This record gives sequence, C-alpha cells and structure tokens, in this order.
Amino acid sequence: MSILRISGGHKLNGIIEIGGSKNAATPLIALSLLTRSTCIIRNVPRITDVERMLELLESLGSKIRWLNEHTLEINPKSVTLARLNDPSTRKLIKSMRSSVLVVGPLLARFGSVSIPEPGGCIIGKRPLDTHFAALKSLGAVVERTGDGYTVTAQRLKGATIILPEFSVTATENCLMAASRASGVTTIQIAAMEPHVQQVTHSLEQMGAGVRWSGAHSLVIKGVKRLGGFDATVVPDAIEAFTIVVAAVLTNGNVRIRPFPWGTYDIVLEKLTEIGIVWKRDGLDLHIIPPHQLTAFRLLTLPYPGFPTDLQSPFGLLATQCQGTSLIHDPLYEGRMGYMAELVKMGANAVQCDPHRVLVTGPTPLVGTEIRSLDLRAGATLLVAGLLARGQTFIHDAHIIDRGYEHIDERLNQLGARIERNED
Repeated sequence: MSILRISGGHKLNGIIEIGGSKNAATPLIALSLLTRSTCIIRNVPRITDVERMLELLESLGSKIRWLNEHTLEINPKSVTLARLNDPSTRKLIKSMRSSVLVVGPLLARFGSVSIPEPGGCIIGKRPLDTHFAALKSLGAVVERTGDGYTVTAQRLKGATIILPEFSVTATENCLMAASRASGVTTIQIAAMEPHVQQVTHSLEQMGAGVRWSGAHSLVIKGVKRLGGFDATVVPDAIEAFTIVVAAVLTNGNVRIRPFPWGTYDIVLEKLTEIGIVWKRDGLDLHIIPPHQLTAFRLLTLPYPGFPTDLQSPFGLLATQCQGTSLIHDPLYEGRMGYMAELVKMGANAVQCDPHRVLVTGPTPLVGTEIRSLDLRAGATLLVAGLLARGQTFIHDAHIIDRGYEHIDERLNQLGARIERNED
C-alpha cells in the first residue's frame, strides 16, 4: 500500500516520454500462449498489471526474459495447465481483469481452461457473458464452478459471431480462439481500438488470416499451428492525454512524446473546443498555457468515439472550465466515484445518476486526504493534487501503479512535488 503526498501549485514544464499502452501490452502477452514459438514484445511498460500477467504466464510454464528495460522475450513452448488451479495462480487471476485474456488462447491450445472470476478495478458490473457467448458460438461449453468457470471444447469451429456489445477484451479473446478454429469466423460488433488492431496485426504475423471487412467487422481464417511474433506496443494514449490535462491545469508548457497521432482525433477536437492550445511538432504534442477554458458536453462511446478511460481526467478538467459541463459515461455505473473525492477538494459537481454528472466551474481545489478508487480515478486525483492549493494525500496509490510507470517520478522531473510513502 502506498500514499502519495502532493504539494500543489507547481507548473509542469519540459518533455515527458510516454510509455507503452497497458491495454495493448497485456493482450499481446496473452497472445503468446497460442504458440510454441518464441515471441518478442517491445516498448512494454513496467507496470503492476504487466508484472502480474507475466507471473501468471510463468506459473503456466512460459519462460520470460527481459532483453532490455522494455523488451520482453517469451518462450511459451513448455506451457501446461498443470498449475492453473494452484492457489497462487488463482490469486493472480483474481488480482486483475486482464487475466480473462488467457481463456481464449488456452482453450484454443489445450481444449479446456478453468479460471476463477477475474478481478480488477471496481468500476461497475463487468460480467463475462459476452466472452462466453462468443466462445459458445465457436463450439465451447461453459460451466459455472464455484467461484469461477470451466470452458471446454473438443474442437473449435468457425462461426458468425454477433457480439452483444463493443467489448474490447471479448473481441480479443474471440480473435485468439478463432485463430486456431477450423474454418472461417466472422465477428460483428467487434471493438476496433488501436490495441485490438495490434492483436490482429500480430495474429497475421503468426500465420492466421485476419482482416477487417468494414467498420467493427472482423474475418478470421483459423490455422492449426501458429508461429511467433515480434510486436512493438503502441504508445499509451490514455497516459498521454492524462499528461495533457495535467499540463493544462498547472498552466504548464509541456512536450509529450511520442504522441499517438491518428488514434484519438476526437479527443484532440475536444481539447480545441475547450480552448486548449496544442501544436504538433514532429512526433511531439506541445501543450501551450491556455487563456480560458470553456465548459463542454462529453459522451463516451466505443472507438473511435471518446474513450471511457479518459472520462475522469476530463471530469477534473471541467472543474476549471467556465460554465457547466455535462459528462455522460453510459458504460460503467461505478466510474463516477472519483467525483465525490473531487467534491471533498472543493469541486462543484452534481451527480445526476450513476452515468451522468454536471460540473460547474471554475472552482479552486484545496488539498485534502482522498482515496484512489480505481486506476483511472487514481491518476485523475493525482493530477488534481498538482492543481490544488496545499497538500493532497492519496491513499491506495498503488492502484495507479497498475497502469502508469513511475508516474510520480516522471512528473517530478517536470517540476511536480510528489512524495511516496508506504502505508
């Protein structure tokens, strides 16, 4: 357990390097389970969720080696299911939501997999129904077993799958399972986030036939055997835009590199609408101190819409905008919890229902003791502490480490004053 003590009121200035995307790294690590060949993954963030995912693979028999600070070599040749039900392995699965990504590849490789209910951030109900409906379409049988599930399939066979929602992890699980199914699989209402596209590119490199047949529709031609892959994790757009908000709110002058240009243009449009001045300089995004921020309306949507993971940083941004902003996040009913923490700091916010909040600004924020409720909320509250007058203490700050590599140290290099203490 960690506590972050933040002394607010200091401008951020300088250059910050953006790490690899958590949401891209974890499915690529799981993807290695489909093959017996060595896989290389570059630009891997050194974050808690990645470390736990690697521990999970090691418990299954994968050989893991760091070639340098951010490059992984995974040899999955000796993977078995022998330790899947060990208490230590089950504890790892329960500790992170991304562990659900091992279901598709292990089912495809071994014909059976048993896991407990995966854990992760408490941001609302996230049932696995979409995952299991897709796998059942491929011929799998799913049974509830105590605190988890057993999924079996003597033979996976291609099918037309219509996902009931734009689920990123269900799309990835389905992709991985279908890559070794016999015949052709079509996935409709498929998520198409950049990290999903990275999985499709890597599957092609491994030897599967994968193509997009229009927006949100994937066609996969399965093969009996897949080779290895060599992939570079895309820059983390969520981290990049969180730093943008931090630079804006501290009236800073910051260059963010390498910025993931061409992925979330809708967020750049929202920045411009709010009055934030940004410039493109090669691979960098340059944030220039703004004069005034204007209230806005925000609706989170599946990609290429506004991402739910950026709803909370923009909720914080709304506290400093002139007028009343409406933020609507229809996906998770627990995602607005951070607003109660911001209200403790002085924010003027009214939560209309679990999915909508009205924020009126600008209002000064004052440091106090708050708690990191989930990964994205924690990063948002960290930025709030940079803006607030006085000192802010964030409890359960270890949650932030799940997705942001040494974020306190990197912000300190820009001029922030953050101290970490173990609870």
